[in-house]
Amino acid sequence: MTEIDAKTDALVPSWLTLPDVAEKLDVPVTRARQLVKEGQLIAVRRGEERTLQVPADFIGSGRIVKGLVGTITLLKDDGFSDQEMLEWLFTEDESLPGTPAQALRENRGTEVKRRAQALAV
Repeated sequence: MTEIDAKTDALVPSWLTLPDVAEKLDVPVTRARQLVKEGQLIAVRRGEERTLQVPADFIGSGRIVKGLVGTITLLKDDGFSDQEMLEWLFTEDESLPGTPAQALRENRGTEVKRRAQALAV
């Protein structure tokens, strides 16, 4: 869990605390924390209190957005830090169109994973 700079923080439209994530996923907070440890979610410290928070776009319909976990794995394998992953996921990509995070929410994960794999080349 890292802290992020203001530029990256501004890219993410909204954030959820771990208790909020747990509530949306209908799991205990300890399970939400475990999802972060396992690399299924990216959490960063932000705000005055430096609380762990997850981008709200990563959670949809009571579960982690389809394709996110695989995309995070690909980016980690490419050597991306948490901040770099967030920058990539929330930066506009005209070829998608929109951001990779948006595309994942719209069930266009295959396109996002292709782009993530291409970064390794």
